[in-house]
Amino acid sequence: MNKQNTSGRTHGLRAQIELRKRILNGEIAGGTRLYEVALADELNVSRTPVREALSRLAEEGLLERARGGGFVVRSFAVADVLDMIELRGVLEGTAARLAAERGVEAAKLAAIREILVKLDCCFGSAPGDVDLDRYAVLNAAFHEAMSKLAGSAVLEREIARVVRLPFASPSAFLPHRARIEALGQTLAPAHAQHHAIVAAIAAREGSRAEALAREHTRAARVNVTQLFTSDNEAETGVPGQGMVIG
Repeated sequence: MNKQNTSGRTHGLRAQIELRKRILNGEIAGGTRLYEVALADELNVSRTPVREALSRLAEEGLLERARGGGFVVRSFAVADVLDMIELRGVLEGTAARLAAERGVEAAKLAAIREILVKLDCCFGSAPGDVDLDRYAVLNAAFHEAMSKLAGSAVLEREIARVVRLPFASPSAFLPHRARIEALGQTLAPAHAQHHAIVAAIAAREGSRAEALAREHTRAARVNVTQLFTSDNEAETGVPGQGMVIG
């Protein structure tokens, strides 16, 4: 059963990555309605991982639920994407500062540190050697846990809302085969920031925790900017292939 569950999650993640790539490079245009059966046949997987992938892409904000069921590809502009990431940084920074100032229960700190240890294990010995699928899942879990440390239902709700917008998710990755090593190298310093943020929160250093959390999302802004590699892409909103967010 565990092997089947693991296989299902793997198929779902790979379907998610493939569909995200097609949306971002313009193969699937904004306004296109997506159908589970057709996609399952095309991707040579069952409907369950496709359904899972579509739901995750909707959470990232790349899709929206259509009336009567199914999903439609959203249209977006580069400036909007950058603003969304900036907004996530502001909210996560505020959450980190309040967590530090208010103090965090030992059990919650232990739980988020456990996620950090699991993230550590995603990195191999060679530069750029990263288990991207596992890192993406654990990275999302880390950010979700961090949003809860302040004990603010308002902040937690608003952060959950913003990460559903296009590219604002902390784990919205689009690894291109030729850039996997480069992506891995960007993830290493990003993960070091994870450790620094938690350390600042534990030390009750509010200003430092906020600054680190906001700086953490700046890398995402840089990656998105680099993704749109030509003036034409920036104007049309159709990016080239590469990494999206670290």
